[in-house]
Amino acid sequence: MDVQMAVFHCADGFLKQLMVTKLSQCQYALPLLVPDPFTQQIEFPLWTFRQINKSWKIRNTYYETISRIHPIYKAETPMVFFFRFGSVSSSKSQLMNSLINEKHNTFFHRNCPGSSRTRVLMDGVVEIAWFCPSGSNDDKFTDCVAFCNLHGDAGDHEKQLEILTEMASVNVVLLKQLQKNDMYAEKIKNLYGNRKSFICLFTEEESALSKMKKGKFKIGLKDRNQAEVSKDLQRAINDCLSESSSTFRLEDVSKHSDIRVDEEDDEDCRRGREAAEQMMSLLEKKDLTEIKESVLPHQGKLWHQWSQKNKQLHRPRAYETEMDISRKQTEMKKIREQQHESDISEFMTLFIKELNIHPENKMYFLKWLEIFLSSSDIFFPRKYDKSEQLKAEQTDFERVSKEFQAAAFGLEHIMREIGQIYESCSSVKKNKKNVQFDFSFLPSLAAEMMISGFPLELMDGDAAHVPVVWISAVLDELIQKLGDQRVFVLSVLGLQSSGKSTMLNAMFGLQFAVSAGRCTRGAFMQLVKVSDEMKTQMKFDYILVVDTEGLRALELAGRSTRHHDNELATFVIGLGNLTLINIFGENPSEMQDILQIVVQAFLRMKKVRLNPRCVFVHQNVSDITAGEKNMEGKKRLLEKLDEMTKLAAKDEVYDAECFNDVIRFDVQNDVKYFAHLWEGNPPMAPPNPKYCENIQELKKIVMSHASKSHELMLKDLKDRIKDLWEALLNERFVFSFRNSQEISAYRKLETKYSKWSWSLRSFMIETENKLHNKIENKEIHEVEETDLQRELMKTSEEVEKSMSAFFEKDTDADIIIQWKTSFEMKIKEIQENIVRESKRKLNEILQQRDLKKMIDAQKTLHENTLFEKSKKLALKLKDKTTDEQTLKKEFDLFWKHSVKKIIRDTHPIKDIDIMRDVKHFLSDIYESAPVGHWMESKDIFSVPNYTQYVLFKKEFKESVINSSGYTQTLSPEDKIRTFITDVVQQTDKMIQSFNISKMGYNISRVQQLIDYIKRRVTEHQEGSVEYEFKNEFFMNLVLSICSRAEQMITDQHKMFRDANDPEIYVEKKRAEYYIIFKKYCHRATSAAIFGEIICQKLKEPIEQSVYKKTAKDLTDEIMKNCQSLNGNRSNLEKHILKTLAEEEDFDKYMKYIDNLKDHFKSFIRDEVSQYISDKFSVSVLPKMKKNIELLQKKIMKAAHESTEHVQVNRGDVGLWLKNFTQKLSDELIFSEKDLIGVKRDDIDDFNLLEDVIRQKLPAIISDISSRFNTETFPVKLDYKFRPDELLFEHLCQCCWVQCPFCKATCTNTIEDHDGDHSVPFHRSIGLSGIHYDNTFNLSTHICTSAMGNSTLYFYPIGSENKVLWRDYRRAGGVFADWSITPDLSDLPYWKWFVCRFQEGLEKYYSKTFEGQGKIPDEWKKYSKQDAIESLDDYS
Repeated sequence: MDVQMAVFHCADGFLKQLMVTKLSQCQYALPLLVPDPFTQQIEFPLWTFRQINKSWKIRNTYYETISRIHPIYKAETPMVFFFRFGSVSSSKSQLMNSLINEKHNTFFHRNCPGSSRTRVLMDGVVEIAWFCPSGSNDDKFTDCVAFCNLHGDAGDHEKQLEILTEMASVNVVLLKQLQKNDMYAEKIKNLYGNRKSFICLFTEEESALSKMKKGKFKIGLKDRNQAEVSKDLQRAINDCLSESSSTFRLEDVSKHSDIRVDEEDDEDCRRGREAAEQMMSLLEKKDLTEIKESVLPHQGKLWHQWSQKNKQLHRPRAYETEMDISRKQTEMKKIREQQHESDISEFMTLFIKELNIHPENKMYFLKWLEIFLSSSDIFFPRKYDKSEQLKAEQTDFERVSKEFQAAAFGLEHIMREIGQIYESCSSVKKNKKNVQFDFSFLPSLAAEMMISGFPLELMDGDAAHVPVVWISAVLDELIQKLGDQRVFVLSVLGLQSSGKSTMLNAMFGLQFAVSAGRCTRGAFMQLVKVSDEMKTQMKFDYILVVDTEGLRALELAGRSTRHHDNELATFVIGLGNLTLINIFGENPSEMQDILQIVVQAFLRMKKVRLNPRCVFVHQNVSDITAGEKNMEGKKRLLEKLDEMTKLAAKDEVYDAECFNDVIRFDVQNDVKYFAHLWEGNPPMAPPNPKYCENIQELKKIVMSHASKSHELMLKDLKDRIKDLWEALLNERFVFSFRNSQEISAYRKLETKYSKWSWSLRSFMIETENKLHNKIENKEIHEVEETDLQRELMKTSEEVEKSMSAFFEKDTDADIIIQWKTSFEMKIKEIQENIVRESKRKLNEILQQRDLKKMIDAQKTLHENTLFEKSKKLALKLKDKTTDEQTLKKEFDLFWKHSVKKIIRDTHPIKDIDIMRDVKHFLSDIYESAPVGHWMESKDIFSVPNYTQYVLFKKEFKESVINSSGYTQTLSPEDKIRTFITDVVQQTDKMIQSFNISKMGYNISRVQQLIDYIKRRVTEHQEGSVEYEFKNEFFMNLVLSICSRAEQMITDQHKMFRDANDPEIYVEKKRAEYYIIFKKYCHRATSAAIFGEIICQKLKEPIEQSVYKKTAKDLTDEIMKNCQSLNGNRSNLEKHILKTLAEEEDFDKYMKYIDNLKDHFKSFIRDEVSQYISDKFSVSVLPKMKKNIELLQKKIMKAAHESTEHVQVNRGDVGLWLKNFTQKLSDELIFSEKDLIGVKRDDIDDFNLLEDVIRQKLPAIISDISSRFNTETFPVKLDYKFRPDELLFEHLCQCCWVQCPFCKATCTNTIEDHDGDHSVPFHRSIGLSGIHYDNTFNLSTHICTSAMGNSTLYFYPIGSENKVLWRDYRRAGGVFADWSITPDLSDLPYWKWFVCRFQEGLEKYYSKTFEGQGKIPDEWKKYSKQDAIESLDDYS
């Protein structure tokens, strides 16, 4: 006891209160008057009693049982005060225990285990305990009686004696015997003469109970049986109490002077009480049933109406259209507006103000408010016994239930009101009128309360609804205050009144309501901080405990149903990492009820790939020590679980034979048997010590599960709550569940995958460039895959390490591990593809190098001829004149004649007209094509649909969607569009492979293209399709593809012409030859002239190398820094949609919808162009200068090393040149063949040659650098080396499959990805031209909102069997590969688009948005800004 008192003296007010509350729950005596160990001033710890309630039952004169529950500080009961004078042989405390509960040591005494006779801190302490009758015939006392016990000699503690003897109904004194000269005689005489009842217990006398006069008794204790003494004492006290009318009230103790009351002494406690009392004063004189309506208006009818409307919205009736959905949403907004218009009551204003202005008093204020609210019977009516409930008629019961529900008023209702104030303000996006605070700070209050240990309502039990906006905001604030912490979610499920909350409170010291007058309604969550020591074992920072209302509860409104129970079970099981399934007693029918619900919930989790675990807690088992019985019980439980699994599997259409098919379950370790909570019969029964041991064992099991559980961050918890609730609202949970955490983790993995694949691709581009140079330099003559794989090995290993680290260490490692194997295979596959593609490209270059030998030879011949002739002329003139003007005149005359001869002897390269050639070939194929067809041909990529191009084979049933007698047609255009996309992709590759910039244009290339397209069209229509193409399709496809490629082919041909047409390229050499000509005239040495020639020859290769290297570096930078291009496919799509909205160009939108891949390419090109323009001076130009400087250094290093090599090996100029070109072969397309024909036999001064290059090269570099600008950058690069082409090739290796309904394109970053196709937002199916049958009315149905409709159906193409829209997967084919979950999000973007471009869409499809397809007015309220902002949710 001294240890207990030492802790008590050292504790703050809250810990003292917790200690006393727990002591009371365990039926131990409580400190009432406590002397200060230093000053001996007496303290009355009234604050510590404030949370204690006592319940008891009494019988009235009609023998009816009446239940009572009171806060103990308010209860008025008789009080019996025990004290002693001197030292006595009998234990006073032990005697008192025999009166209260002979089986339990309510008062700790000398004979208790661990006790000692010496006392340090207990002397002078007065303890109090209460006897609470159960209403049975064997109760020792018929009413609640308080017993006070003064420790130590009463003679030494006069103040305590004075106070208690005055307040007591009966005083009981223990002493040896009474003698006249005894020091206590006078005090005994006064007590005997007092009107108060008085009982003397003499330890040295043997007399039985004797009544000396009315209310005065004496009893001898010596050599007497303890039971007899107890019976005598009980009889005497009952006699005294029957004669006495005095009562004791705990609060009245504080009225005595010279004692310190803890509440009054603590300033924070006093202020908190004053604030709480001020709030409570506002509730006075209010009608019981009207209090909540007037004080908490936001959570009443309006909130319930909104909740009901929301459920109706997610569970549509038959034949609902988008107009109906929009109407419901409008009604919900109006309800929110009405909520927003409701004034915040003075009560709520004071509450918010107090928490905001006086945060230092927060804990005391909230505690006081809880105490005051829970202390009044008007707020929390008692819970009737089942027997009493059944006496009432059901209608009366429901009426009374509603009144009780209206009267219930606690801190949770206040927080619910704050939540609804926040949600209403958030909905209308403005603050309340005439309030001093901004609504956005309200979640911060709730977050602070959660951190302080208060539970927060997760599911409103009255409305049976989760306020998702409010909960999300509170969790966001928690993240702000704590960081995104790791949480382990522990849920509990069980029947009503099965001890769930008691178990959680005992395990974690929580504050879930457990009193007899209150049952948990809905679900509450409470944070428990994990100690630093435990964090290392558990991998979590917090445990989030979720307590729920009981399953199968009749509850206040009497409306709980199986559906509600299934909903609640699914919600909390899905939320929890671990769920404790609490089974109370051994009733088989009750056990079956809960098992059926639980198994079905776990089965649903299995189907949506959530993997929670469970532990069964079997409470109130009669004999938990019987091992055999436990084994038998576990066996029966597992059999019952397996049986329930088979039943649930039929309901959920799932193949499961046993419970272990659903979750990992170890019947030996995941089933825990609990002892009875109470030892004996309440209300006086103490807790069973075995129960506490069971709690500790269960806690170890929970910790063990936590250490093996997947990490869940607070952000993920927020998403999980939203996902689960959205899915439950849609009723069809499995088909509606959208796992945001998994989606977010997958998107993150996609972004990583993009970076990994780019690392491989980037390195291979660099390798390609080097090998390209070597091929052109004739350094290599074949390329093998093994060579390329060897080059890629180091980068490949780095990517593998990065992947391993990511899969092991990422915060979502437990989620992404499921994709590890498939992504490793994808990376391996992409590596093989990159190698294969590089080999193909390089081999094409090898082939083309051989094919253009003649072109190169002719070009070299022309250059050498000009060189030799100019040299001869120079040597002829060198002795005659050195005048610059004369030399220039002579050279110009020579050049003119020489070039004229070259042009005369060669064919000039002409401009081309691709479309003319295409039409020529098509005319040969279709001679009967009308004359005007070429003028009328349409761009096949932008037609609304392809039905105009097809003829259906035999009998073919068009795909229709039917709703309430209306039909909507779907053409087979998805197949055609996919076919066109693939043909375009392949023809693009063909055109690239032609390498026109190097090989030139040849009309036979057009023939190749047309033949390929013809073959593909024939193969397609001969396949398993229900249609044939008209001739116009093939013609328009060819024309559209060639028209699309025309600019690129023309540009490439121009590059070829500029490089190979004698008239053009020879003219470009004029200045270069003139410089060399002058050198010869001025008698320069052969080494100096040769150095000049080398520098001039290097000019073009340097320029090409710098542009290619910069393009590659720039692509790397864009991949890192450009927001639209540095993430996954979804990120790219989001930026495309934002740009489209900003530009408001309808044609671009339709290109995006009909031909997304082309639009992607255009967008990437525009983004790159913009990036180059914006960053040219700060990024592009510095890169180019850096690259050219590096190249200059490499050239000079190569020249120097070649000079050294020749000097060491005594070689000639041929050796020097060979060494020089080999050292640069990785960097430049420059080889010995470029100097064939240049005579150099007389060169022997290699130091001079090196010096000339060193002197002349800077001027060449400077000249190239001077031409760097935004215009030359793309022009100087071949298409295949441009950043936009490199990025397109990388970013567009993704999925292009379109939704079969609305044509939204799957946003998966990987082309042949595993799993279903999906898209963050679907859109109106009218955007793909779907309209109601027999009308010209476009449909406004949105895929995801229509998924909830139970009557909307369609006919898959070529089938006569209709399929419900919500069961779309049954249609097979492309339908089966899509995941389309019900979603009633606002989708402002596409609704704005439909309204903004209504006229354009109607004209495009030659149909209207009228009749059933009328655009809801609600859609027209969205602005462009709303549309753009909504894209932030695109993930």
